[in-house]
Amino acid sequence: MVNTLKIGEETEAAALQFLLRQGLSLITRNYRCQYGEIDLIMQDITSVVFIEVRYRRHAEFGGSANSITTQKQKKIRNTALHFLQHHRTDAASRFDVIAMSPSETKIPYTIDWIQNAFM
Repeated sequence: MVNTLKIGEETEAAALQFLLRQGLSLITRNYRCQYGEIDLIMQDITSVVFIEVRYRRHAEFGGSANSITTQKQKKIRNTALHFLQHHRTDAASRFDVIAMSPSETKIPYTIDWIQNAFM
């Protein structure tokens, strides 16, 4: 049986390393409040970036990126607003998605970074 918690931790760690190599810096991981959770909150040059990491073993039903429903987007937005209010920042912000799937090469994952994935 596949341990989904372990896969989630591994894919989040891989996404974090990918984003660090792209020049973003980590603010926090797994930010939780009463509205929900955000996997990664990072800083790029001008923005606070709220990142949802999604992994799907198979592309059926639209794949990783399409698994983020309108309801999930609303939870992420509300959680981001909570973070911004409690950390008193007026920096620009955006919502990105890291969509991951198994790779057919020697690297373990294919990573698709979707910037400004939703508003």
